[in-house]
Amino acid sequence: MMAKGTYGWIMLGTKNLDVTFDRVQPSGAEVVQEPMELYWVIVTAHFRDPAGNLVRVQELV
Repeated sequence: MMAKGTYGWIMLGTKNLDVTFDRVQPSGAEVVQEPMELYWVIVTAHFRDPAGNLVRVQELV
């Protein structure tokens, strides 16, 4: 048994963040940050899973 939010965060990569975001959002995950461009070309979004962990999804370039 682990405490809620034990892992803190995880970063995942995807080829198309818009498609991934559209699939994850209706699943009930809490949206922390909608897709946005950072540092010129990095596109990222953040979710919080049911265990309280932060999940960062970044578009692969």
